[in-house]
Amino acid sequence: MPQTLQRTLLYDWHVKHGANMAPFGEYEMPLWYPAGAKEEHLSVITRAGMFDTSHMAVIKAAGPGTFDLLQLCFSKDIQRCAGKNKAPLTPGKCSYGVFLNRLGEVLDDAIIYKCAVDQYMIVINSGQGRKITDHLEDHKDGRKVDLTDLSGQIGKLDLQGPLSARILKKLIIQPDRVFANMPYFSFKGHFDENSKLADQVRLLDRTPFLLSRTGYTGEFGFEIFVRPEYFKKTWELIIDSGKDMGLIPCGLAARDSLRTGAMLPLSHQDIGPWTFLNHPWPFALPYDEKSGFSKNFIGSEALEKQKNHAAHTCAFVGFDLRKVTVGDDTAVIDQNGQSLGQVLTCVTDMAIGRHENRIFCISSPDKPFGFKPGGLSCGFVKVSKPLDIGRIIRIKDKRREIPIMIVDHIRPDCTARNNIQKMLP
Repeated sequence: MPQTLQRTLLYDWHVKHGANMAPFGEYEMPLWYPAGAKEEHLSVITRAGMFDTSHMAVIKAAGPGTFDLLQLCFSKDIQRCAGKNKAPLTPGKCSYGVFLNRLGEVLDDAIIYKCAVDQYMIVINSGQGRKITDHLEDHKDGRKVDLTDLSGQIGKLDLQGPLSARILKKLIIQPDRVFANMPYFSFKGHFDENSKLADQVRLLDRTPFLLSRTGYTGEFGFEIFVRPEYFKKTWELIIDSGKDMGLIPCGLAARDSLRTGAMLPLSHQDIGPWTFLNHPWPFALPYDEKSGFSKNFIGSEALEKQKNHAAHTCAFVGFDLRKVTVGDDTAVIDQNGQSLGQVLTCVTDMAIGRHENRIFCISSPDKPFGFKPGGLSCGFVKVSKPLDIGRIIRIKDKRREIPIMIVDHIRPDCTARNNIQKMLP
């Protein structure tokens, strides 16, 4: 029998506002709204857009053995991962990495938040809560750790785009204090009223929430976690308050094109049941500055053994907006028609275009006068051997064959890491 899809607390709101709904990660989710995926994509680059991401899974991990368990199971060395100086993960900081099996294959990627000593929150992809909870339980080995799968019990939304902080500033208590000293991959507040962090961030009506300077678009913005009973109210409050700044709701289509242009992987598509090596995301692994890894973790031995044999994942950009449809009939070929591998992701980033063989974004401060992006296809390919940056190859499906260029960067001038004070009036 077909699986019954779950619905987020905003399902009725999405339908009422004309969203095109489709299955994704065990949920019915909006693909796009009447404005269309192109406008939603551009709104995040130039103004702000908001995504219902409450389909994501959340695990609470607490107890004196939690640090050691995460050091064993999580790819990032949480003793050396915060900021440019690779400081230990401290309360109020979070870190991106992956959970691997013993073969070095990806179970899922995640962001780990340190809320307090021996208290962490793990955010993973939709439908993966039980899988990752079981994985952690299987490796506790006597460690005192309480694991609670909170999937479906937390409201989550992503407010992304250069005007995000200006919109929130109108809605929260003491915004100057909240935004002070809030670098990329840090967070403040908590959705639990009983948490010692709850008073750090509250709406004007005193609703507490966890405000994280993270996201999945490559652009400046926040992820917001709130209790389910306050979720719809919080969503509608932000939407209404941001209308005068051009804020619009966005669906999964824009989320996919934005994350690809920012060179971020989609779990179970760009990373998955193959060796997690030779890809654009080395920051997810605990590489030591001298050699090898700074710690041993599940999958590390397999990665070290496969260094010279694993497939290579490369980013690419096309020469116009044409793309191919990823599937069994999609292929990567060289100029002689010889097969090189497979296409993992192919989308169109409508905010970028080429000028004199250089890629600019609509938000690039040095873009040529009168620049209007026509959009470029972009994505990731998995191939059997390394491909040099700048090499031109081809991808094809049943309908078309298009040239692409291997790159080390896709959409220029992303704002995610901008100083927060730069983004405020």
